[in-house]
Amino acid sequence: MKKQTNILIAFTVIIGLLLSSCTQEPASKDAKEMAKNGEVLPFPEPTSASTAGKTLADSKHQWRVAENHLPADAPNIVIFMTDDAGFSNPEVFGGPVHMPTMERLAKSGISYNAFHTTAMCSPTRASLLTGRNHHRVGAGQIAELASDWDGYVGKIPKSTATFATVLNDYGYNSAAFGKWHNTPATDITKLGPFDRYPTGLGFDHFYGFLAGETSQYEPALFENTTPIEVSHNPKYHLTEDLAQKAIEWIRTSKTLNPDKLS
Repeated sequence: MKKQTNILIAFTVIIGLLLSSCTQEPASKDAKEMAKNGEVLPFPEPTSASTAGKTLADSKHQWRVAENHLPADAPNIVIFMTDDAGFSNPEVFGGPVHMPTMERLAKSGISYNAFHTTAMCSPTRASLLTGRNHHRVGAGQIAELASDWDGYVGKIPKSTATFATVLNDYGYNSAAFGKWHNTPATDITKLGPFDRYPTGLGFDHFYGFLAGETSQYEPALFENTTPIEVSHNPKYHLTEDLAQKAIEWIRTSKTLNPDKLS
């Protein structure tokens, strides 16, 4: 299968289209047909390909083949989100900041220019993750300032799938690296609950920090749901660490599942 990497600066429209399959259920359609067509996710598990006879000798064993729900030209997907940077700051979009690597990435993929920003990090990320207005997913404020008003509770509801969940249902591997800041502050304990950590919201893997900010030299990091011991290496820098961990994950993913998209 030919692979390509699409660099999606804004992903809201695509996410909304994907998530519509999870939320719109025309009454005129059969539930099994809807599930098979991806109008309701997850897809049903394939049935057994084996034939059971009265005895083992009369039976035929055959491993079932997982269905492929993606077109032949489905892309790998990389999404970049930078907090408080300004859309027009990098030269990629006409700004003064020289970013040659981002320029190369943008030219190799797709860039959008109508992303829904809320002018705050947690709400914007919640919109990106779900394809919905931030108030619709309880993210009207940053995680630490959540309150018990509709739209501000700081918890993405279970009724709202993230794009990682949808992509996983279609057969993708998925990982998140860097700043998260969408887990309720009260959940960041040794006992969780972990259902609103990145790995509880659709991502197979996470490496980064859960809070709104951290040191670039001695950061408080998590791998999945496990706290990482703070580095005291004088040569350490967070951006290099995140990039290296992302590269390692991609290589591991391709080694273990060479035909699977990420």
